[in-house]
Amino acid sequence: MTAPQEPSASPPGPPGPGGAPPTPSPVVSWRRRLHGIAETAFEEHRTAELVAEVLGSLGIAVATGIGGTGVVGTLTRGTSGRAIGLRADMDALPIRERTGLPYASRHEGRMHACGHDGHMAMVLGAAAALARDEGFDGTVRFVFQPAEEPGKGAAAMIADGLFDRFPMDAIFGLHNIPGIPAGHLATRPGAIMAGEDDFAITVTGRGGHASAPHLVVDPLVVSAHIIIALQSIVARTVDPLEPAVVSCTDLATDGARNAVPTTVRITGDTRNFNPEVSEVLERRIRDIAEHTARAHGAAAEVTYTREFGTTVNHPDATAAAVRAARRTVGEHRHDPDTPPITASEDFGAYADRVPANFTLIGNGATGEPGGVPLHSRDYDFNDAVLPTGIRYYRNIVHQMLRQA
Repeated sequence: MTAPQEPSASPPGPPGPGGAPPTPSPVVSWRRRLHGIAETAFEEHRTAELVAEVLGSLGIAVATGIGGTGVVGTLTRGTSGRAIGLRADMDALPIRERTGLPYASRHEGRMHACGHDGHMAMVLGAAAALARDEGFDGTVRFVFQPAEEPGKGAAAMIADGLFDRFPMDAIFGLHNIPGIPAGHLATRPGAIMAGEDDFAITVTGRGGHASAPHLVVDPLVVSAHIIIALQSIVARTVDPLEPAVVSCTDLATDGARNAVPTTVRITGDTRNFNPEVSEVLERRIRDIAEHTARAHGAAAEVTYTREFGTTVNHPDATAAAVRAARRTVGEHRHDPDTPPITASEDFGAYADRVPANFTLIGNGATGEPGGVPLHSRDYDFNDAVLPTGIRYYRNIVHQMLRQA
């Protein structure tokens, strides 16, 4: 795959009706500039400035500071009262980049390792194309959301009056997925991404010298029993037809090499598609942790929080998304009934308020450009998929805001 040419400073030209234009060269530049100024949740100040600057240069009305650092652009054509939203997430991850790219993050310890720079570039590219497009009747909202990674940004924008101040009849989003061939589109009606719950278990024993284990209550041993026992929840408590994941992801102690600690903290998360399953997971984690600790003469305290709801695609919005995807990439590069995935996204908060569709876009097959997994220090968004995302969004607008 050849690398995209360095973009010029000229604005993008309009695509032909239903056509397949090349990537507007400024879009690659926008994406790489955004990559270089990676900022984490609710700190996306320079990112928001750049987004607002680009939207303003296109003649699009801009509102900033929505839900903290969120940006909303508004473009209206014709007289229709219909309106739809195109959403991109803005935040990066607290990861130290090691790609060695010339446009790598200049902010130490912060990196666009999930492709949000590409998501923003696709919506900006769609805004640029639509700003010169007279072929729709209605309003497009370009929604740039902070803090997707911790699952707080969508709720913050909604609480700040997103849908009251910028009414929408439906909202659409894309997320890149490494492991899927570049530019392929996949969606489904109903649940497409899982809810995520977080848990922390603090095990308290009695610490002491490592040479006198008979005088201590070892919370590390207790924690090991708890971690192993937690793996039985999905296998022996959850209905095998219900998807669920329980993962312990970190273990921290207050001990030293030659001392048995007093406390151990286990942290992790669960994934599910059903609120009833979420309740089962919480109950069983509490039971296992507390009773296992008590059996060893220790104590356990469990904190369980629900961070992301399930992302559920509305049938009508999904039907429109499927038609737009087929027009964009054809039948053979689109899956209208893809299996759900257990990753989580706070786009579901929008879907709880208005008809919504979330679609996955392939970033590149494994072993090919764009195939490095998300949240990796080596990841980079594949610029080759930018044209597909832009065409898809434009086709969504034409699908939803047809001229009378």
